[in-house]
Amino acid sequence: MSDATVGALDRLLEVTVLLGRDMAEGLAAHGLTVPRATLLWHLRGNGPSTQRALADALGVSPRNVTGLVDGLVDGGLVTREPHPTDRRATLVSPTDRGARLVEELGAGQTELAGQLFGGLAPERLDCLVTGLDEVLERLRALVAGAAR
Repeated sequence: MSDATVGALDRLLEVTVLLGRDMAEGLAAHGLTVPRATLLWHLRGNGPSTQRALADALGVSPRNVTGLVDGLVDGGLVTREPHPTDRRATLVSPTDRGARLVEELGAGQTELAGQLFGGLAPERLDCLVTGLDEVLERLRALVAGAAR
């Protein structure tokens, strides 16, 4: 293993730590945790979902989703409604307040992207994205292999 590859991993790990810290602090300012924000983000992209579908999408247990949804209901960010065709299921939907918050988080993401990458020449950004795509593909394969 070369010093360059270890140095690249060191940088990725530092980026991960810094982005994680920034995200956790930013979400906490809105009374959110990363899992609750992830659930809201999923609803933004996929619309109302059953708790079972949310558990599957987030890779957590149905019990865990119940706790996440309970917290978001208490915060006025989502509602539970009867499912129109399955009387055993409920649909989780963002409230207007929840939808506005997710849009605000999306705007913050766009702003951070501009701060981090706005000064890069387009060809350098393309190279960065291409390299990260390759690393992500390898990492996903390693994680999938470890999960078996």
